[in-house]
Amino acid sequence: MIRAAGPDDFLRDPTGQLVVGRTWIHFCAHPRLFGVVLFGQPDRDDVAALTRSLVVELGAGVVPHGSLVDASRLERVEPGAFEVLHGYVREHHAALNERVTRLGLVRPQGVEGAVVAGFYPVSGAPYPVELFEDAGAALAWLGEPGAALAAELAEQVDAARGTTPLLGGLRSLLLRRMADLTLEEACRALGVSERTLQRRLQDAGTTFQAELASARIEEAKRRMVASEASLTAIALDVGFPSLQHFSAVFRKATGQSPSAWRKATP
Repeated sequence: MIRAAGPDDFLRDPTGQLVVGRTWIHFCAHPRLFGVVLFGQPDRDDVAALTRSLVVELGAGVVPHGSLVDASRLERVEPGAFEVLHGYVREHHAALNERVTRLGLVRPQGVEGAVVAGFYPVSGAPYPVELFEDAGAALAWLGEPGAALAAELAEQVDAARGTTPLLGGLRSLLLRRMADLTLEEACRALGVSERTLQRRLQDAGTTFQAELASARIEEAKRRMVASEASLTAIALDVGFPSLQHFSAVFRKATGQSPSAWRKATP
């Protein structure tokens, strides 16, 4: 069990502890395994706070260790955030080469996944990096067998985001399967009955259809910003049956039409 700690306590002795930022968790499961879980939409200030925590891994008493970076819950990549992280890698390149033996990178889906996967080749990784689709596989590659740590980290992220484990699991699933995921498939993947899932979602003030629509809208927003694709193509790609349906759901969620939102967004 990894204990939550304040930043100062974590810097003094990180072993068996984690520290929580606004959009990240930095943990040390044991002296030979550190890691970071990113979620939401980190900005420059968030990553600057993370780098101040990351320096604990470079201390004189820290043994060479593997590292997990789980970015599967990233919703949007802000260029300024990556600039800060790139600066950290560049500044500490020699120390990272000495302290980190290898890094397992869990990437998100879509455009963000391509950006995350390209970060280390562009930055000049000081250690071997391997890409993975889920944290369990990455941890196994790092010598941490079993799913216990991945499940524990998922619970910590849910707590940090103010969601229940089941809702967090559904949202993570929707990030990967928003275009075609059915309620039946979601229940099977989450290991619950339809009745249980619907009741738990109702208790959390939401529904499966509301979560599905929200995931599709957020992905559509990212694509409208990141590409020149037509609204029709985006609508169909994220799972809406037509542009008209997409526009109606988008306007209800944002108060704007997709075209107006796209025009107003830098």
